[in-house]
Amino acid sequence: MTVDITTKYLGLDLTNPLVASSSPLTGKLDTLLQLEEAGAAAVVLPSLFEEQIEHDAWAVYDLYEYGSAISPEAFGSYIPEMDGYNTGPEHYLELLKKAKDNLTIPVIASLNGMSPGGWTAYAKTMEEAGADAIELNVYRVATDINMTGREIEQSYIDLVSDVKTAIDIPLAVKISPYFSSTASMCRRMVEAGADGLVLFNRFYQPDINLDELRVKPDVVLSSPVNLRLPLRWTAILRGRIDASIAASSGVHTGEDVVKLILAGADVTMMTSALLKYGPSHMATVLFEMESWFAEREYKSIEQGKGSLSQESAADPEGFERTNYMRSLVTYSSRY
Repeated sequence: MTVDITTKYLGLDLTNPLVASSSPLTGKLDTLLQLEEAGAAAVVLPSLFEEQIEHDAWAVYDLYEYGSAISPEAFGSYIPEMDGYNTGPEHYLELLKKAKDNLTIPVIASLNGMSPGGWTAYAKTMEEAGADAIELNVYRVATDINMTGREIEQSYIDLVSDVKTAIDIPLAVKISPYFSSTASMCRRMVEAGADGLVLFNRFYQPDINLDELRVKPDVVLSSPVNLRLPLRWTAILRGRIDASIAASSGVHTGEDVVKLILAGADVTMMTSALLKYGPSHMATVLFEMESWFAEREYKSIEQGKGSLSQESAADPEGFERTNYMRSLVTYSSRY
């Protein structure tokens, strides 16, 4: 039985719900082509950072060198190594144009920042270079003890509004789950102009190297257990915000994709599994997902989308509370 696996994301027609999210794999034309061949319905390019736009690549190097001289034990680990990385807007635009010239699937450009400012206007340059949409990757670890939660939240809203004002193409916002009221913040971001939300950004936690006595940046790839967080919030938000929902983190198998679709996701985004198994893994996940729906005689994935969400629950908060109690009461140990 043939299943219609097409979907819409940010108003874009996609052949399936699998999107290759921002990673080193989407920063090279050859792997972009491999991802498309393996079945990716869209790709998100690596992020262009706020710091790269406001300061040119040399300023970033100067910051790195100056900081290292002041505190070699700590500073060097907080600023990423720039060798071999996209060190400026010109390089990014070149990649974007090559991707658009060679791929037939939508290409989403990515901006990574944390504060409102003139740099947000660069989104328009990305649009002019051919981007089908912009993903605003908001990565901020708020460490100022004098800044209130309300001020931090407002800076997010202002940032979304600034970027949306600069462009005419769709805007997705990739956020973290760490708000006092995540649901309210999602609603406010949509009201500020977000056409879609990506759930969620993962904060990379540093480690400490005891031999060298220095902070060590450590990228830990996601595992299937990380699926639970976007799964929950996708189910909560489905039907309650007027925007596309992309679920990200912990997507490794076709069954993971199915779960997120049933929870209400329009698309699912993959990074860690592709870094671990290679671009061809996309084809495996696509086959597993399609097989699941076909075996259960679904006519389309749209038929199942959101069927296990909380959209029909009169009291979603009470629903979550009940499941929390049930989990604790029914759990048993072998000891």
